[in-house]
Amino acid sequence: MPVLGADTSVVIDGRVLGKPADYPHAREMLRLLSGRSHEVLSAVALVYGREAVAVNQSKVWFRDIGDSEIEAYWRSGEPRDKAGAYAIQGLAATFIQQLEGSYSAVMGLPLYETARLVSM
Repeated sequence: MPVLGADTSVVIDGRVLGKPADYPHAREMLRLLSGRSHEVLSAVALVYGREAVAVNQSKVWFRDIGDSEIEAYWRSGEPRDKAGAYAIQGLAATFIQQLEGSYSAVMGLPLYETARLVSM
């Protein structure tokens, strides 16, 4: 039986932003991302008689976001279990000014890399 695993990390200034523990933590992360670019690293691994791993690196630019937007976003519940306290496929899409790389990888599963691993 094949086993596929994937994980995503948000990195800014050499700091890995995991999932926020609470609202103050999410606010801190989103303020850090506001008006800046950051890296998103998404890895996928496949085990099926062999082991194969691929990593995608994408760059995301946030527009400036205000404290009231951050608070409203937190109240939506969306950022609570997301690396970097945001989900590109959800309400935070309005924060994204530019994306260089893979939308699906930033979402959490790099589809191009996954398809390549499966077809090998």
